[in-house]
Order: sequence, then structure tokens, then C-alpha cells
Amino acid sequence: MINVLVVDDDFYVARINAHYVSEIPGFRVAGIAHDAAPALAAVERGGIDLVLLDHHLPNESGLSVTRRLRGLDLDVDIVMVTADRRPSSVLAARRAGVVHYLVKPFTCESLRERLESYARMRAAFDDTTEMDQDAVDASLGGLCTPDAGRRLPKGFSERTAELVSRVVEEHGAGRRLTAQEVSELTRISRSTAQRYLKFLADIGRLRLTLKYGTSGRPEHLYSLT
Repeated sequence: MINVLVVDDDFYVARINAHYVSEIPGFRVAGIAHDAAPALAAVERGGIDLVLLDHHLPNESGLSVTRRLRGLDLDVDIVMVTADRRPSSVLAARRAGVVHYLVKPFTCESLRERLESYARMRAAFDDTTEMDQDAVDASLGGLCTPDAGRRLPKGFSERTAELVSRVVEEHGAGRRLTAQEVSELTRISRSTAQRYLKFLADIGRLRLTLKYGTSGRPEHLYSLT
């Protein structure tokens, strides 16, 4: 479970954002703060994985809070939420180390897409195996090269990729498929199905949703984007 601290100076907006977060599987609202000081204190106490951070706070900007958190070398990530659309602000936030920059007003679905993307990134880094260049590019999102993730990785077959994609399209209408289900429908091994499903999700052909149970690793479910 990913613990989220919601920070917004508007009490009503903070409650709405917290409600949005609570609706997304795999995420839990660990706290709400309305100013920089209590937000920093909450993160320093521990137990926070991600901060949904408003840029405009009463006594300090979200960008300043981000830099202070980075200076403390705390193991926490930040999604900036703001109505500021200026390129200079987006660039400054990125250089400060935010993982996403979400422009207000936004919908629950927009937030869901960013948080699920963040969850996939965390899952990639939790893997104990080494990462090849395509896996690195996919995990870093916008930092990848223009054609990264679009070409098939070494050892992959275009025919198999199309088969897996077609099976999800034909059998996944209105629901999401597991790697085991795709394996049975395509008659390829589960591990091969999992590799192709992950690749297709990384390049945006499929959508990956994480379903968390009471314990253990989350179940990976795939559907059309």
C-alpha cells in the first residue's frame, strides 16, 4: 500500500483530493496538511511514500517545500498540483524532483492515471533483477528518448506482441485480464505473456492496473487504454 499525504491550503479542496486518492486501489490517505510546516513534520515522522502537494501554500511555496524535502534526503516522492501553467514553473518543479505535475482543476481520472503510473514506476524499481535500457527508459517516463519503448526489445516477436494485444482487445471488453488468462487464451507460457503485457503497457498500448490484496505483491490486471 502506498501512503499519501495530501497538502492543500484550501480545506475543501484537500478533502476532495483525499477522497480522490482513497478511491484509487493501492493508495491510502495517511494524512492531510494545509501548510508547509505540518506537511514537513508529517513526512519527517515517517510512513509517507508520496506527497500530493499544492504549489500555493500560505507561508511557503510547494516548490520550496519540495526542495527542503530533497535537502533532507527523505525517501518520499512528490506530485505537484497547481493552476500554474507557465513553462518556467513546470521546469523548476521537474528540476526540483517532482514525479508528476498536475494542473488544476483536474478530475479523479486524471489523478488516477498519474498515481497508477507512479505505482508502476515503484514496482519497476522494486524488482530485484537488473534493468536493461528499455526498462530504465520506461521507468523514467518523460526522460526516455523519442523512440524508446516503441521498438521491440531483443528476443520479442512482433507476431506475439500483436497476438497478445488482440486477445486483450477481444476478450477484455468491460473487464481486465491477468497474465494467466492471456496465457491460456494465446497458448503461450505465463511468463512470456507477462513479459509482453508489461512491454505493451510500458509503451501505452495496454493499461496496467494494480489490484492489492491483504498481503503479498499486487495482482497485475491489463485492459485496453
